[in-house]
Amino acid sequence: MTNKKAFIFDLDGVIVDTARYHFLAWQKLAQQLGIEFTPEHNEHLKGVSRVRSLEIILNLGNIQASQEEKDKWLFDKNELYLSYIVDMDQSELLPGVLDVLKFLKANNQYIALGSASKNARPILEKTDIMQYFDAVVDGNDVTNAKPDPEVFLRACQLVFVAPDDSIVFEDSLAGIQAANSARMKSIGIGDKEILHEAEFNFPNFTRINEQFLRSLIDA
Repeated sequence: MTNKKAFIFDLDGVIVDTARYHFLAWQKLAQQLGIEFTPEHNEHLKGVSRVRSLEIILNLGNIQASQEEKDKWLFDKNELYLSYIVDMDQSELLPGVLDVLKFLKANNQYIALGSASKNARPILEKTDIMQYFDAVVDGNDVTNAKPDPEVFLRACQLVFVAPDDSIVFEDSLAGIQAANSARMKSIGIGDKEILHEAEFNFPNFTRINEQFLRSLIDA
């Protein structure tokens, strides 16, 4: 009988490159506030909540703001982001992701999403991969942002799999730390230097072969 593990995927920068759309939206908002926001600055936003991301940007510009102003800027940023992703389709899936999803589904594994994004569900629909997911946990479902493990723990609970039988794919250090603190296997997707705390590292999903996935299932 096949072992049932929970394979939990982050969204931005792992399944789709919506990270670049978040960056463009934050950059445009920052420019409107007179703040320079670079790709290097953006690294600090990976895996963290929208509210915390705004705080980081405001700190860059030494800007103090009321809650009303912050709420407006958060709304404006999300509207910018939604305008960028409106035409997304399956062509925007990152290379190799669909093959991994198909292999896991064919081998009767649980697949879950664990993302800080509050737009995860529409993105999964637009890219036509919702049917692969047994559970979706996004920024609407949790209180604590990564590196707190809440999003991943909730995902494995929804598919009734123990944390030590769960595997997380992440592109952010905060996400890797969240997986590690939950005692899940952590697989970094991206720069090994940044994701050095991951148990395994791959530059992208095209480098993950079926033999490796089988070893995770059988472990």
